[in-house]
Amino acid sequence: MTEFTPLASLIGGALIGCAAVLLMIANGRIAGISGIVSTLLPPVNKEGYFPKLAFVAGLIAAPLLYQAATGVTVVQTVSPDLALMGGAGLLVGFGSVFGSGCTSGHGVCGLARLSKRSMAATAMFMAVAFVTVYVTRHVMGG
Repeated sequence: MTEFTPLASLIGGALIGCAAVLLMIANGRIAGISGIVSTLLPPVNKEGYFPKLAFVAGLIAAPLLYQAATGVTVVQTVSPDLALMGGAGLLVGFGSVFGSGCTSGHGVCGLARLSKRSMAATAMFMAVAFVTVYVTRHVMGG
């Protein structure tokens, strides 16, 4: 079970919000991770490639920088079940395409803009997340 840390969560949320605002100001883009990553994959769109690559590199580097600055080891647990992880990845990818955006685009940026489509998408993926956690922990015993 993950320990809830209110201060770290508040700081992390503020940093995510600041990053989203800075990306919007600097590039006029919504901080939707799936949209940014999809433009880095073939066929590659050369326009704005390096700022997008820097954004994704920042996502990868952030826990490493946190660990270097604080000395606290960042623990990330991932299931060793490759079939489960592959299926989950496909479902997330399908959901991002079907929902015209991902949790970061809808949940962070869309809600901040009071987008009705983002409100519906966020309500839907949160409901699915609640059901998934319940079934995984209480029905399947995971």
